[in-house]
Amino acid sequence: MKQPPKKENKDLTFQVTQPTELLNFLIEKIHGKSRNSIKSLLTHKQIKVGNKVVSQYNHPLNQGDIVKVTTVRHEEKKLIGLRIVYEDKYVIVIDKDPGVLSIATETEKRGTAYSILSEYVKEKHSQNRIFVLHRLDRETSGLMMFAKDQETQGMLQHHWDRSVRARSYVALVEGQVNQPQDTIVSWLKEGKTFVVHSSPIDNGGQKAVTNYRVLKNNRYYSLLALDLETGRKNQIRVHMQSIGHPVVGDKKYGATHNPIRRVGLHAMELSFIHPITNQLLEFSTPIPKKFTAVFGAEKSDVNIRRVNKK
Repeated sequence: MKQPPKKENKDLTFQVTQPTELLNFLIEKIHGKSRNSIKSLLTHKQIKVGNKVVSQYNHPLNQGDIVKVTTVRHEEKKLIGLRIVYEDKYVIVIDKDPGVLSIATETEKRGTAYSILSEYVKEKHSQNRIFVLHRLDRETSGLMMFAKDQETQGMLQHHWDRSVRARSYVALVEGQVNQPQDTIVSWLKEGKTFVVHSSPIDNGGQKAVTNYRVLKNNRYYSLLALDLETGRKNQIRVHMQSIGHPVVGDKKYGATHNPIRRVGLHAMELSFIHPITNQLLEFSTPIPKKFTAVFGAEKSDVNIRRVNKK
């Protein structure tokens, strides 16, 4: 009986001849695939440098490195409420869905980003743990990171301002913001009812600085890019309320409209210096389609760049 032909092995192996970055190297070496197709290979963990799976676009390559491309997708258990954007021995970067708590509260212990990731790392080894570095509000979506050991947590927390190079957000706010870009500076203090109040003068609270730029607007809504110089509790939400343009869907801080059925705040960019390798890691996620749909655009056609600080 004739045997069926063996399936052709399409795995590829390349040797690096000069220093470069991973995505640029793959685009040069893999012919017949678009840039997005090659990014998909990285996203689905089909690229190895040496024996290590790498998904980071700007991973540095050195002369002599061996890069392997496999046709087999790395399938992992789907994590409900978040996606892992990057993971190594020391940190995990995730893209969190709106509606998911960052960490547990007295009344809600399960289904948080922390509990989901704890279960995920314990599947690999029962002694594995994760450690909180910062938080996002429940209704804010986007990028967060956790440490995978206490030493890494301490290094990042103690040098947070120096290590974290950018935390950028997009916000859909009520009304037409007429100032193309501006910097908001105020002091934030939390009251007894857990509402944070903003004061233009020092009220004994924490100084907060938010830079914003208008990406799109109409008579009813504005889409803003925001860079934070400080990371105070509810900072963006309070600052938007203070200029008369509360974040869409944020009833706690003055919103009266919610066309997108969620709070219009998304943590879009995160970059930091890795505490162990000293490498700059940069991550970004797309603007949620709901945010641009209110302007009649299904896809984001806005130009994102760093907000110029005054």
